[in-house]
Amino acid sequence: MVCLGNICRSPLAEGILQAKAQAAGLDWQVESAGTGGYHNGEAPHKLSQKVAKLNGIDIAGQRGRQYVATDMDAFDRIYTMDEDNYQEVKRISGRQFKPEKTDLILNSIYPSENRSVPDPWYGTEPGYHEVFELLSNACDRIIADYLQASKYRQ
Repeated sequence: MVCLGNICRSPLAEGILQAKAQAAGLDWQVESAGTGGYHNGEAPHKLSQKVAKLNGIDIAGQRGRQYVATDMDAFDRIYTMDEDNYQEVKRISGRQFKPEKTDLILNSIYPSENRSVPDPWYGTEPGYHEVFELLSNACDRIIADYLQASKYRQ
């Protein structure tokens, strides 16, 4: 899960997908990062933490980090929050970039539309609730698609 600063959107996406994967009995390792290192080592934004907690997810233990090229090989899927971060992941990854495993997260619910998850950084709490809802719906679809595909692989 990748956004710009790894403080608002991607920590929420990490927490949501990890919680939903565990609830579905999936042993997934979900992490988040930012394309910029502006908040390395910092906890998620207080409103991201609050909204996650209101939805039964604790993200307070997460710490910001910057996306690095080796993340492309370390993870099965890379989801970005918007097109700018997709392009930055591509740039940072260089020759290691794999377009088949990288996508905008909202393409899971709005295929090929390349919609962005709004950045709530400068907004108020309602924006964080909107982002949570979008990411929750996207994570539901990611898990449903994975489980459906798993049935065909057996």
